[in-house]
Amino acid sequence: MRNSRRGDVDPFIVMDVMEQARAAEEAGRRIIHMEVGQPGTAAPKAAREALAREMESGALGYTVALGLPALRARIAGLYKEWYGVDLDPARVVVTPGSSGAFILAFTALFDAGETVALGRPGYPSYRQILRALDLQACEVESSDENRLQPTPADLAPHDWQGLMVASPANPTGTMLNRAALSDLIGCAQDRGAAFISDEIYHGIEYEGRAVSALEISDDLCVINSFSKYFSMTGWRVGWMVMPEAQLRQVERLAQNLFICAPHAAQVAALGALDARDELEANMAVYRRNRALMLEGLPKAGFDRIAPPDGAFYVYADVSHLTTDSRAFAAEILEQAGVAVTPGLDFDPARGGQTLRFSYARASEDIEEGLARLKTFMEARS
Repeated sequence: MRNSRRGDVDPFIVMDVMEQARAAEEAGRRIIHMEVGQPGTAAPKAAREALAREMESGALGYTVALGLPALRARIAGLYKEWYGVDLDPARVVVTPGSSGAFILAFTALFDAGETVALGRPGYPSYRQILRALDLQACEVESSDENRLQPTPADLAPHDWQGLMVASPANPTGTMLNRAALSDLIGCAQDRGAAFISDEIYHGIEYEGRAVSALEISDDLCVINSFSKYFSMTGWRVGWMVMPEAQLRQVERLAQNLFICAPHAAQVAALGALDARDELEANMAVYRRNRALMLEGLPKAGFDRIAPPDGAFYVYADVSHLTTDSRAFAAEILEQAGVAVTPGLDFDPARGGQTLRFSYARASEDIEEGLARLKTFMEARS
């Protein structure tokens, strides 16, 4: 058999780094994980207890394609709590992680060959999923002065039928304020283009609240997940909010592509929505870790950084240290025992000169990792 051209996607480099770190751990080394965007905490206790109760009494079979009605209603309530938005639960679609939502959105909104604009640097799976669906990614280089977020001026020279933005963003942790987000939504809608807002890091914010695109317009797609703020990466449950006119299309696709999101994960997610105290305790750890990183990275020699507004990443310019971030990350893993992500994952053009550091793990790990990085850089200089 032959391979398809559209299946010829690039590897997700951070997953390769994870595997290299796993192999080092299997060989007996202690590795500090600053590579993967994954909370070090378990799913909230309320989530685990909700699933345990359901397993005693329920079959956990298929749910309807759009998700458990109780979960959809509770997610809609979250928009009222967090943003003051009255959202019809019928517009909420529960998905197999945010990745399932990307597949549904791209398939429902675009025809083969159409183009979706993305800011660069950005989450690498956007462009790879688009490629696998026979769509084109138009990666628009963002600038330092705009905190590596795209602007209408950046997008103006290009032809595209959709625009996807993330705030807080991966890998930078930067956020769009209401005016900047409104400008991008208006830019897309003036072209008759679809607008997709990736909001999976909402809830993980430091000095200001993230703005949801739904505060500005209903005629767009919002994607979120239980992976980050709710600490449920491996459970693979997310959601999307669609305009009413697109719901039946998305439902038909979900029925055929996934049948439904995992029932067990949906039950746990419903419990997680009532775990605010535990989740805010996790946020206290992220705040401490952020402060540790902003103090410790410059002391280690990684001084070209900007404070992240949200998420749990620091994106560092290492152009004064290397032009090959992949080799540099491998050197750091081998000699310091710290796993970090090469910027090539997020920016094929400029990423050879950047690294992403994740601080989602325990503070003790972050402190040890920073000490190891300092020792490594002193020995290297």
